Amino acid sequence: MRQHSALAFALCALIGSAGPLWAQQNPVVVELYTSQGCAACPPADELLNQMADHDAILPLALHVDYWDYIGWADTFGKTAFSERQKAYAREMGRKSVYTPQMVIGGVDDVQGNATMQVMAQIAEHRMNPVGGGRVSVQITARDGGGVTITAQSPLGLDHAVDVQLVRFLNEATVEILAGENEGRFLTYRNIVTDWNMLGAWDGLEPFNHTVTENLPQGSGMAVLVQEQGQGPVLGAARYP
Repeated sequence: MRQHSALAFALCALIGSAGPLWAQQNPVVVELYTSQGCAACPPADELLNQMADHDAILPLALHVDYWDYIGWADTFGKTAFSERQKAYAREMGRKSVYTPQMVIGGVDDVQGNATMQVMAQIAEHRMNPVGGGRVSVQITARDGGGVTITAQSPLGLDHAVDVQLVRFLNEATVEILAGENEGRFLTYRNIVTDWNMLGAWDGLEPFNHTVTENLPQGSGMAVLVQEQGQGPVLGAARYP
């Protein structure tokens, strides 16, 4: 409880200087690469869970599948998320991947259970956003259902970037029946289920995309504008 209280205090201090509108339109994107079969991951999962309550941060839990062979197949694990993590490793000059890993803003990686290092990196990204304010992203509800996604770049872009749609479950608790976490009930938040490309965008005109279907109950979505080749995240928004 003391650790959780200290973390909650640190998070509040981290976001205290920004108003709610700024936070919603410019969240720091934190990707956690995790696995239900990894004994070192639960503290990182809990850290991400607490981030989910703060608009200034967009935390996303991506469950990988490369630890499934050691005794427990992650119920949310996907090869696509393992491949995304490997692409980051290549971009960062790493020869291997690991869990728990947090990638912040698409450029910095920190061991996911190193709380103070994670908080320091998030604070740095809030003070000095990688996108430099070049991209704004909005997701708004449509009359009759669905949402409209809009991205704009008033200052322009030097080259094309990727616009991506992320869907996630808000929360789930899983009983782990085997592997390194056998016997535990683990709660996860912002569990990514799909990560899809909406298209490349050059920034010359606003990017517009319509999602016609309503979100399933208990789920959310996010939109990321990211440099191609797994580069910096220039802008992001979440819904609802």
